[in-house]
Amino acid sequence: FKSLKISLEYLVSIGNICRSPIAEAVFRKLVTDEKLEHKWRTDSAAVSDWNVGRFPDSRALSCLRNHGIETAHKARQITKEDFQTFDHILCMDESNLRDLNRKSNQVKDCKAKIELLGTYDPQKQLIIEDPYYGNEKDFETVYEQCLRCCKAFLEKYH
Repeated sequence: FKSLKISLEYLVSIGNICRSPIAEAVFRKLVTDEKLEHKWRTDSAAVSDWNVGRFPDSRALSCLRNHGIETAHKARQITKEDFQTFDHILCMDESNLRDLNRKSNQVKDCKAKIELLGTYDPQKQLIIEDPYYGNEKDFETVYEQCLRCCKAFLEKYH
């Protein structure tokens, strides 16, 4: 019988309560809408341990609900196993990228390709800014960026 390679996407931000849960939920919905959920495993995490166990920010949840997307995500911190398991680890800004590259250098058998999610933005907005200290409009901007980037990423790797 034919074996199936499962592609794995992992989304990372500093606290895992705003940007990365939005990106995770958006990507999961895209994959489900395309009936590709059997080919993808999607998760998100933080580089820090500040919010471990917390649900996403209420403004992130509200933004997702406004677009018909639900999530039951709880924040967690990235692990060594994530670097060994996931094919892609996509992050939101240069600080995340530096932290992830540093952490990955300490992991034997790191297989993940680590890059900015914004690399896939057709509008070339490389950085997805943290909306935590902003307002609902800032969360909507993050959603729109994540949607563009996740669509382009999925098109490239599907």
